[in-house]
Amino acid sequence: MYKLVAIDLDGTMLNSYGVVTEYTKKVIKQTIEKGVDVIIASGRPIDSIQAIANEIGSNKYFIGGNGAIIYDIKKENLIYEKFMSKQKVLDIITLCEKNSITYNVYTEKTILATSLKYNVLYYHKENLKKEENKKTNINIVKDMYEYIKESKEEKFLKISICDDSRTVFNSIIKKLKKIDNIEVLDVSHISRKIIKQGTEDIPIEYYYTEISQKDVDKWNAIEYLINKLNIKKEEVIAIGDNVNDKKMIENAGLGIAMKGSTPVVTKIAKYITGTNNEEGVAKALEKFC
Repeated sequence: MYKLVAIDLDGTMLNSYGVVTEYTKKVIKQTIEKGVDVIIASGRPIDSIQAIANEIGSNKYFIGGNGAIIYDIKKENLIYEKFMSKQKVLDIITLCEKNSITYNVYTEKTILATSLKYNVLYYHKENLKKEENKKTNINIVKDMYEYIKESKEEKFLKISICDDSRTVFNSIIKKLKKIDNIEVLDVSHISRKIIKQGTEDIPIEYYYTEISQKDVDKWNAIEYLINKLNIKKEEVIAIGDNVNDKKMIENAGLGIAMKGSTPVVTKIAKYITGTNNEEGVAKALEKFC
């Protein structure tokens, strides 16, 4: 009997339009009613995840920032945190600015960006379809370095870096890996998302990586949570599609990858379900829960 299911959002629970289908919501709620805890494990900040947790009826915990935080939904506070230092964030911003590459800084509840491009454009388009209290908080700032330097904000989840040129992207990755005490996500494939422009589907494609504090990982956060809940790892299901899901898929009692996931995840998964556009999460829950 599985007691906890940890599910990634982008590319997994959410379809290419950033939506949890009604059928997937129904299956998740049925799974919770059977006594299985279903939690979100995402790279997004708190407010963005919380809105989706409410939609699917998950009301205990969620993991954000790729494992940087665990949020207690009922008590409305963090029970686990591993933030990046402000100085480390400023160092990475300096490197990005020198190399003219797009980046976003994720705080506890907000995405800071200098323009609406790549992943931030996708979140912005998502917001246009959402009620005010369900939107991802995006703050566009002119001078990121000065903004963060002068800000009282100290809780930085991660930095995402995006570019549509593989050459430029690979160059910045090499430089980032020389910085100590950070984790650089080794993403090997291009991200593909779809936004609606009137009646037209517009693809957004870009290479990206995510930088967090050293030892930040979704599985480390899950381990902390299952120890707190007195659950064995054999009683955990983890579902995901990308490199930031690798450790949780590898270590959970049942690791499930979405069809079309990055190869490094597909290789170590115990089961492959349908794609995020085929309600693969719902199919996996129906089969195993």
